[in-house]
Amino acid sequence: MSLHVGIVGLPNVGKSTLFKTITKKQVDCANYPFCTIDPNVGVVAVSDERVDKLAELTKSVKKIFTTVEFVDIAGLVKGASTGEGLGNKFLQNIRETDAILYILRAFKNEKIINTETSVDPLRDKDILDTELGLKDLETVQKRSDAIESDVRGNKPGAKEEMAVLAKVKPLLEEGKILSEITFSEEEKKIINRWQLLTMKPRLYVLNGVEAEIDNAILETFKKNNWPRIIIDILGENDGEGLTVQEKTDFGLPNGDNLDLLIKKSYELLNLITFLTTGPDETRAWTLKKGSTAPQAGGAIHTDFEKKFIRAEVINWQDLLDAGGFSQAREKALIRTEGKEYIVQDGDVIEIKANA
Repeated sequence: MSLHVGIVGLPNVGKSTLFKTITKKQVDCANYPFCTIDPNVGVVAVSDERVDKLAELTKSVKKIFTTVEFVDIAGLVKGASTGEGLGNKFLQNIRETDAILYILRAFKNEKIINTETSVDPLRDKDILDTELGLKDLETVQKRSDAIESDVRGNKPGAKEEMAVLAKVKPLLEEGKILSEITFSEEEKKIINRWQLLTMKPRLYVLNGVEAEIDNAILETFKKNNWPRIIIDILGENDGEGLTVQEKTDFGLPNGDNLDLLIKKSYELLNLITFLTTGPDETRAWTLKKGSTAPQAGGAIHTDFEKKFIRAEVINWQDLLDAGGFSQAREKALIRTEGKEYIVQDGDVIEIKANA
């Protein structure tokens, strides 16, 4: 299960440079607007020390990490919905992503062209919000037109869908971000069919160094509970391939924020990781928080969920501290859990199922 994260931003804010640095893929990062036309797609592993340590413990032949797929699209400008710049057609490329990264310019390097008149992350955020919202409004209007005949013909579910469309449309017209609006579970099920961009969770990346960013801006993010991270993207890119000591000597970032960005992209969707380990492989698995042991089995193989009997569970650190499965069993650290067990982040699980 690979998570899909879309990267959006105004031109020249560091989107493609970030993508290149994260994915180690060579993409066009020329210093001019709209250099990214076709979407860049790259899959990266989510670094996890638990996988490394468990693989060493059980002498695994392979290590398999969870992954995140990043999709980088062309830069947006104010008025993209009406055809400014390259327009907003590229937003279609992130319609199927699970979450969105906003890359916001916070650096003051005058050598890098700014399509706006000043450096203002909050203004740029508003521009992106508006353009994504207008794209969603276009989608909602098309869907409303498409099901009018179904409503007249009393097609099952059509009236309910039209009612939700009628609720969502004015919210988008007011510039609301739908992910910040409370909907019922039934409404969410209907809305999720449309893959609206403003319903996706988002993480804000302030591209620069903290000293360059006004405290009032940081306080605004904090006050609104907007998840954000500060990364010197160009510095991270310049440090690619250097040792930690070399990065320190040259005053470059150490790369920790890139790892944090990947992890936060993963956590943004309220996900946890459980693990399996043995001589063949140690593997990290993605699971929604609150999932049960049979659902964890289903992540490994569909039959494990259907034919689930029980799960043997131990926390990864407890397994390490014990020195292995045999020692953990001697100390009664491995628990037998049934169908109602809620899997915890860091659980090492062995599923028992009918053949």
